[in-house]
Amino acid sequence: MLWRESGQIRLALETAFNDILDTRMDGLPIANTALSVQAIGFNRFNEDWLGVLLTPWCMNLLLLPGSDSTWCGQASGTSIERSFPYGTFEFTLGSETLLGMYAQCSLFSPMFQFADQAAALAAAQAALQGLLATSAARGISRRDLLRGTIGKA
Repeated sequence: MLWRESGQIRLALETAFNDILDTRMDGLPIANTALSVQAIGFNRFNEDWLGVLLTPWCMNLLLLPGSDSTWCGQASGTSIERSFPYGTFEFTLGSETLLGMYAQCSLFSPMFQFADQAAALAAAQAALQGLLATSAARGISRRDLLRGTIGKA
């Protein structure tokens, strides 16, 4: 898939993952029914498109390949590392028929700690903003970043 702009990406992700919600996830107890599928961000970062995919069952950082991406020829299940201003993160490659290859890094799963879509959206936006912030001190985890406990005693 050749991704051209963020609106195209959001529509494709939300369509594909709403289909997964209605089929593969139907009736499974790991879905938070207060949440819906939403693609957040999706702007160019280096050679890829970076954003957050929020679903009723998980929240993932997601990379979609740009035209210069080097990882899109690798097999699903392969791990890759990508560096951001905050630090280096490991992503697992996946593939969906409607999307092609993507790389995902789990932030939350399952999603029962979120009371509603607004709370999950705020966490997703904070994670994306934090990821692109300057480097964190050593020993700080993704969970600390999302909980806002960095620099607090």
